[in-house]
Amino acid sequence: MLAGCSRRDGLFALASLPVRLPEGDYRLDPRGVQIEAAQAALGWALGAYRYSRYRKPARPSARLVVDADFRARIGSQAEAAYLTRDLINTPTQDMGPADLAAAVRTLADRHAATYREWVGEALLEDNFPTIHAVGRAAAEDRQPRLAMLSHGAADAPHVVLVGKGVCFDTGGLDLKTADGMRWMKKDMGGAAHAIALAGLLLDARLPIRLTLLIPAVENAVSGNAFRPGEVILTRAGLSVEIDNTDAEGRLVLCDALAYASELEPDLILDFATLTGAARVALGADLPALFCNRDDVADGLLAAGTKTQDPLWRMPLWRPYLTMLDSYMADLANSGSSR
Repeated sequence: MLAGCSRRDGLFALASLPVRLPEGDYRLDPRGVQIEAAQAALGWALGAYRYSRYRKPARPSARLVVDADFRARIGSQAEAAYLTRDLINTPTQDMGPADLAAAVRTLADRHAATYREWVGEALLEDNFPTIHAVGRAAAEDRQPRLAMLSHGAADAPHVVLVGKGVCFDTGGLDLKTADGMRWMKKDMGGAAHAIALAGLLLDARLPIRLTLLIPAVENAVSGNAFRPGEVILTRAGLSVEIDNTDAEGRLVLCDALAYASELEPDLILDFATLTGAARVALGADLPALFCNRDDVADGLLAAGTKTQDPLWRMPLWRPYLTMLDSYMADLANSGSSR
């Protein structure tokens, strides 16, 4: 069977075939493959993904039969992508803060890693006030929390992954519109990416020390929701005036990133659905990258281009900090300009 594609299609050249071909097993003929075979096989696997937890099973996808070495190369990558998609696709009633933390615990148990979790008032006791503030309005069974996984030797190069885990974002008292709120189950996408990447690194058994930090909250509305105009003291000691309760992701991340910095790692990577302004600037398909190290930025940009998952580096332009000035606190949580 012939399938038309071009080199420019790259990773996704064969992604539509699992659902377009008749059910059955297929192999790639190396004489006709114009792209790197492992990349084509990974694209096939990504195209075969279906989220069916709440639906009647669809017909089985066409299967690509690959050799053992291919399976080893692409299997863990496909599994990581599937996990990311599963976590993001799961509706909020089954993917609250406790459920997101449970995904971290499951990963820790699978790899005999250390797991720790701060829940509710324990966040205040151990100085994670902004995570608590954003999530305190949620129902009792959806309390804010910080989940941490640790693995590896103390003297190994230390990598910390941080993921924004806002399991649902109403906007808080600065309430979103119906259209703006409709897909806010995905506001924990950064956490999903960080969890899946941690699993990928652990599966690879790299000689590193790995720490995963997932602040998991629901930005809800109730009588004790954090309010515009309040001033919150962060873990880093800076006071923040709340200009907009819908700018909650940076608050959730700031305490987690402050804690990550205290660990003095060699590298911190954080992932977040931040912000709507980035989507306005770069569109739907080009994530924004902020980085304070040129070597790391260059590596990420090159890897993104190679894997057809591109990034665009944004400036860390210090004069813009004045847009976060506050008369009440050290800074505001929302800028005076987009």
